[in-house]
Amino acid sequence: MKTDQVVVVTGASRGAGKGIALALAETGATVYVTGRSAQEGDAPLPGTVFATAEEINQRGGKGIPVVVDHADDAQVKALFSRIDREQGRLDILVNNAACIPEGLTDKGGFWEKPLGLLDILNVGMRSHYVASYYAAPIMVRQRSGLIVHTSSFGGRCYMHGPAYGAGKAAVDKMANDMAVDLRPYDVACVSIWMGLLRTERTMKVFDAEPEKYAALMEATESPEFTGRVIAALAKDPALMQKSGKILVGAELAQEYGVTDIDGRQPASHAPMLGAPAQANPAVVE
Repeated sequence: MKTDQVVVVTGASRGAGKGIALALAETGATVYVTGRSAQEGDAPLPGTVFATAEEINQRGGKGIPVVVDHADDAQVKALFSRIDREQGRLDILVNNAACIPEGLTDKGGFWEKPLGLLDILNVGMRSHYVASYYAAPIMVRQRSGLIVHTSSFGGRCYMHGPAYGAGKAAVDKMANDMAVDLRPYDVACVSIWMGLLRTERTMKVFDAEPEKYAALMEATESPEFTGRVIAALAKDPALMQKSGKILVGAELAQEYGVTDIDGRQPASHAPMLGAPAQANPAVVE
């Protein structure tokens, strides 16, 4: 079904953000894509916001690239002011921008890794908050909308150490608490746990040792899979019943009958890595 929705996907030069943006483009949406990469070479991995926007156009959507450093609040504010001015509405915000600090996947205790790992709490946890802060007034005014925080099983199990885990757990809790504030305006907020994605970063590792990672490859999801899930979630008449929840993308896909780009329905990693622990419904003012 084609839509005229207005969407923002942050951190969409490559990886999960690019895949999500491309999947949402296939609904016919106008998709603003943000990231710091304006030209090839700006990052170690390929991809720019302009290249993503061009692919969005080829998929049937309208891609609008905006170079944004999500560590700079003024740039984020300017982004949403522009969207409000140009579109007058905002239907979906996907908070995906994240810092991948040097040493994140190194072996060893947290005290043996760079203190810079805490940057993931800035572009990741904090940037999700800031983007939502500026998106919320637009959605509240129109009394509709969906905010999605991309997250992972690292919010529940040990994954890459305490800095990463704390960031993901915080993002998950933010989804619940933002949902409480947004509920009177029929605006939903959720956190979606993605599985192991076949991003440019992951494939670089896999391609270096294909035999070592052959079995793991079978359990991966395409970067577009989560976008397909978000598209289905956004048009669910019972969307507000899911607001505030931590959702496993693969399980949501099973509920909606969504498949990956290869026709497979990825399995949930919850039996192995842990199911989401939902927040208590109590509200203390």
